[in-house]
Amino acid sequence: MANDAQARREPADVLHFAGLTLRQWRWLWLALGLATAAALPWTVSNFTVFQFTQVLVYAIAILGLNLLTGFNGQFSLGHSAFYAIGAYTAAILMFHLKVPYFWTLPLAGVICLFAGFLFGLPALRLEGLYLALATFALAVATPQLLKYKAVEHWTGGVQGLTLKKPSPPFDLPLSKDQWLYYFTLLVGLLLFWCAWNLVHSRTGRAIQAIRDNPIAARTMGINTAMYKSWTFGVSAFYTGVAGALGAIIIQFVAPDSFTFFLAVLFLVGSVVGGIVSIPGAIFGGIFVTFIPNISEELATQIPGVAEEAAKGLTWTVYGLFLILIIYVAPAGLAGLLRMLLPRFVRR
Repeated sequence: MANDAQARREPADVLHFAGLTLRQWRWLWLALGLATAAALPWTVSNFTVFQFTQVLVYAIAILGLNLLTGFNGQFSLGHSAFYAIGAYTAAILMFHLKVPYFWTLPLAGVICLFAGFLFGLPALRLEGLYLALATFALAVATPQLLKYKAVEHWTGGVQGLTLKKPSPPFDLPLSKDQWLYYFTLLVGLLLFWCAWNLVHSRTGRAIQAIRDNPIAARTMGINTAMYKSWTFGVSAFYTGVAGALGAIIIQFVAPDSFTFFLAVLFLVGSVVGGIVSIPGAIFGGIFVTFIPNISEELATQIPGVAEEAAKGLTWTVYGLFLILIIYVAPAGLAGLLRMLLPRFVRR
């Protein structure tokens, strides 16, 4: 018992297994993960490559929500609005102004950054459920605003906008789906690296101090209002870039694609993956992308249930998956792995 307690207190560079420290094991798993991600497009079909590209897009959006809710403590139900702003920014620039797709990402991110910052300023007076209600209103209103006649020429109204799928540059021997996967992977790696550095910087410590105890943070001289507003903006930046990538990949945007249900999916992915975790966003993206399809397949295999009735049971199976994961891993899948890895190394 004493040895186990002592092992739990040992730092990551003391615990050893097979000649490697815990920190080295983490770097090894990261390298294996990157190698697997790089080799993936050559081992699966183009449709599966498209699905994993969507995983990366959702992971970036969920990462933005993790920065806001998990690390800063601001609860949001409106990130589908920023996802829509990013998607429509990319679509309008590509469709009407013929801007190259790769330039739409920073523009969409900057627009969402300032939109999130401006929304965060009046939201400073709101906390908890009241902030959630304000962001819920934003998520509900955005699809209706995109259908407004005054902007219909730019947004395409109810019909939306159809885009062309980009081709690989420099005559690379890749299919269009493979190129978009690698392009999204590179953007995702850059954004995850930036988020990691942000969280572990002085600014990140201030953001987390506001989450843990706002009064104590103000006492230490932290400008809580400014940090909370800019955190909202940075979170919107990540979600806007994800929205732009989603528009480029799917090649279509329409108001009904950005309903409140999308915001709920982001929240579900954040909680399942690990809301106070950067790698957890990847697990959340996998859950949001694949579990609905798996749930539908399982529902159709239930004996004695008609096909139409089975479709209605899809979300029942999805709910069971969700309950099971929350019960087994209350800190998310990333939290579960973070708990199991040191035990594995100690034993």
